[in-house]
Order: sequence, then C-alpha cells, then structure tokens
Amino acid sequence: MSRVVSADWVLPVDREPIRDGAVAFEDGRISAVGTAAELGTGTRFEGCAILPGFVNAHTHLEYAVYAGFGDGLSFGPWLLLHIERKGRLGLDEMEDVARLGAAECLASGVTAIGDASFCGAAATSCADLGLRAIVYLEVFGRDAAALGGRFAEMRDRVTDLLSERVRLGVSPHAPYSCSAELYAACLELGLPVATHLSESADEDEWLRFGTGAWSELAAQLPPPIGTSGIRLLAERGLLDSSIVAAHCVTVDEAEIALLAEADVAVAHCPRSNALLGCGVAPLAALRDAGLRVGLGTDSPASTPSFDLFAELRAAIMAARARERRPDALTATDALELATLSSARALGLETEIGSLTPGKRADLSVVSLAGSPYHPWEDPAAAVVFGGSPERVITTLVDGEARYERGGFEWHELQRRAASARSLMLAAPPRAAASAS
Repeated sequence: MSRVVSADWVLPVDREPIRDGAVAFEDGRISAVGTAAELGTGTRFEGCAILPGFVNAHTHLEYAVYAGFGDGLSFGPWLLLHIERKGRLGLDEMEDVARLGAAECLASGVTAIGDASFCGAAATSCADLGLRAIVYLEVFGRDAAALGGRFAEMRDRVTDLLSERVRLGVSPHAPYSCSAELYAACLELGLPVATHLSESADEDEWLRFGTGAWSELAAQLPPPIGTSGIRLLAERGLLDSSIVAAHCVTVDEAEIALLAEADVAVAHCPRSNALLGCGVAPLAALRDAGLRVGLGTDSPASTPSFDLFAELRAAIMAARARERRPDALTATDALELATLSSARALGLETEIGSLTPGKRADLSVVSLAGSPYHPWEDPAAAVVFGGSPERVITTLVDGEARYERGGFEWHELQRRAASARSLMLAAPPRAAASAS
C-alpha cells in the first residue's frame, strides 16, 4: 500500500533539504522524495521536519537502567563496579531492561542500532518492538574456546529472532578482555564485528605495562601485550572492514593510519567518553583519514540516555572545543554523522541512512513548533539544536509506525526495568560476570 507523508521540511541527508517536502513509500521502501506539490500532501505534519531515522552505531540496550553507578570513578574502577552489578541480574531481568532501552531508542527517532549484547536480550527486544539492529553477541576470554560455550548458547537462543531487520554479529569485547586468538576466531565466523578500542588511559596502562586499576582483574584477563590493542591487532592482521570500533579516544596518528588502512569503522561516543573522563576522541582526524565514522550513545551505564539529539549536540561541542573552530562540525555534518555515516559504519548504507528512493522507509518526524527554532531557515540546525525525544512525533521502520508520541505503555516498561535495577541495588550477586 502506497503512502505519502509531508512536512514543512524534508531532510534527505544525501541531498539538500526540501522545503514543503514529501516522502512516498510502498511495501516498506521509499518510492519517491520531492515536494508536496509533486507527490501530494498525504499525511501532513505541520511545524515538523521529516528525516531519516537515526542510526545509533553503538549501544548496550541491556544497560538501560544502569545510570549513576560509580559516577565520578575513573574508567578502571567504574568498570569493576559495573561488572559486579551486572552479575546480579538474570536473563529475564536483562530482557526487561533491554525492552525499555529499545523503546527509548525508538522514542528518540532511532530506527537502527549496532548493539553490543552481553546476553542476547537485545535481540528479543528489537524483534518485539520492530527496531532494526545488528546484535553483536559479546565474547570474552583467553582463547577461541569461548566461541564454543557461552557464545554458542546465546546464538542458539536468538536464532529464531533473526531476520532482515534483526541481524547477528559478534563482539570480541576489547583487547584487554579478549586474546588475539579469540579475535581471529571471531573474524573467521564471517559475521559483522564490533569491539571497544582505545577507550581510556586505564586500558592503555594495563595493555602496555600490566599495571593500574585493572590489576585486580588480572586472573580473569589475558596477559598484558606490551603495546596498544590497535597495534597488536594490526600486527596480527586482525583489522578489517567488518569491524566497528567503539570509542578510539586515545589513538595516535599512527594508529589512526592503521585503522584507515584496514577500513575499520569507528563509533564515536562523545558523552560517554566525557562523563567517564576518558577524553575527547579526535573526530576531525578520524574523518580526515577517510574512516567511516558513526555516532553512538553507548549506554546509560556511562551516558545519561539513548537520546541521539543530546549526542548530536555533544559531538558538535566536543569537536569545536577540541579543534577550537566553530566550523569543526556543523549541524549538517552532525546530522549526516548520525544517519548516513552511521549506516556506512554498520555496513547498512545501501539500505538505510538517507531518504533515497529504493532504501528502506526508516524515518522519523520531529516537531519544532513552539520552539525558538520555528519558523526556520536552516532545518538541519533547527533539528540538531532544537530537537529532543519529546519532539519526536512518530518513528517508522520499514514504513510501519514503531513509535508514536504517547503510544508506548511507558509505565509498565519502566516498572519492569526499575524492578531489575532494584536487584542491582540490594540483592547479593548471583554470579560474577566475566567482563563489561
């Protein structure tokens, strides 16, 4: 069935904004983009902009209610606390938390995510709520045997949930929690790969010297490697275009060159990096090197929310502060970073990320009515600086409304997730988790 939606502005991302624009779609795909005069008014959204759904390149839906644990700790001690709290939850509680996280993403105008999933609950929540996802099942350990145990169990559990919309990936967690042998085994699976690279000084100290805050975890971790994770993976031929590397904060010029040579994608998470005191990733240098860079929120364990609008503004402020230039990242640049560039980072750019005929009808409608940015002459700046989850009218995935303002049973979602959080606050640990 064909449908047309129109608004004050349409922001295709891969072309100039269209005043009084419209988008037509049929059978889940965009059929035409143009003016309302050309395509018809259809369903009209006054005071609004229609844009591609945000692509959140790095999330942890299963940590949606972890906010505030360890605030003010440096990365190493914060991670230890995070591991201990996570060990207090079972699969049912993690699924309740992940379902809230998926709902919050959709309410923020997000239509696709790259999720690093500790237990596979993200696959359940995305399948249930219609959120597009690559669910990267996390693995940890000293050798390839890790793929024969916990990973295989998770993979079997989520297999029936997989589809064109919810795809499977693997996530060797990080060079400090996974050996090079385990990275090699993960790459041999032929799945999309996500990992955490060069996130903090604590990580770097452990990998290079075996000292610092993570010494307490030495019995669980692979031995120090005497160099950075990026350099080790490059030396072993374990960097390639299937990998999305989250963070990349403490990288130097040589490491950026290694990532670029291997066509590794990067998920930039400025709020998480700032709040944990890890630093500011060199976004301009990463982009100038030709890397595929997307934007991610990480999770409320280290970031206040899955709010992509807040992440957009943080990315702009961090980039401009680091480069000391107001044009270091424009609103238009940032919007592309959170849509088409994030889709490229996840390898999904032929399907999503822009309002282009033939692509999936993944889009969101954002109201600026009554805001300081309305009426508007620069719709990208208005959306980026004036947008918020509260202003998202509807979010469509494959042309179907997966969120409409006021549509979720927020009370029940929040009640169940809050019950899980209460276990982390009060209950004794069920079992020690192996890593973040």
